Amino acid sequence: MTQDEMKRAAAAEALKYVEDNSIIGVGTGSTANHFIDLLAESRIPLKGTVASSVKTAERLKSHGIKVMELNQTGPLDLYVDGADESDAQLNLIKGGGGALTREKIVAAASDVFVCIADESKLVEVMGEFPLPVEVIPMAQSYVAREMIKLGGTPDLRHGYTTDNGNIILDVSGLKITNPVELESKINQITGVVTVGLFAARPADVLILGTPGGAKVVKAS
Repeated sequence: MTQDEMKRAAAAEALKYVEDNSIIGVGTGSTANHFIDLLAESRIPLKGTVASSVKTAERLKSHGIKVMELNQTGPLDLYVDGADESDAQLNLIKGGGGALTREKIVAAASDVFVCIADESKLVEVMGEFPLPVEVIPMAQSYVAREMIKLGGTPDLRHGYTTDNGNIILDVSGLKITNPVELESKINQITGVVTVGLFAARPADVLILGTPGGAKVVKAS
């Protein structure tokens, strides 16, 4: 089974968490795209969806799936999204696709967060994947210096602007042994919009695509 097929297997398993006539949040990235396509094929009746990025909204609309603004909906029943890394406690690194701030908002507003990924994304200690940090452009050099103080090596994601009009610093060289603490520290740096650590609000369920099919993981 290819990596893409494993992502699709995880996305298919996530459909079991979608309730009829619910409003669900939908994430951004290759695995989330599989979920969108399978959701359309399933014909599960929905009141609507909330998209975590412009690209996701466009893909949902292309399938005829209703997209709503979070300010219209109130709390969401479910959020389904991928991840760049996860540890055994279902803390995540997200933001490789650049939508980390909106993803974090939608996750916070959702009753259940189901993360879908291929099995390679589950790691013992997060940090091998560079940690994305969305930053107000004016604060780029200041935030970069603060990241160095925390032991990371920041690199500007060249030619990229978020849907919110900001830049992203990808921070490598971190071994994230206390993700809740690190998330709090980085969020408190002036000029940071948000950090791609999902630890204060981790996933509730992790679905991993494996060569043998989908595997459901709960926090250990």
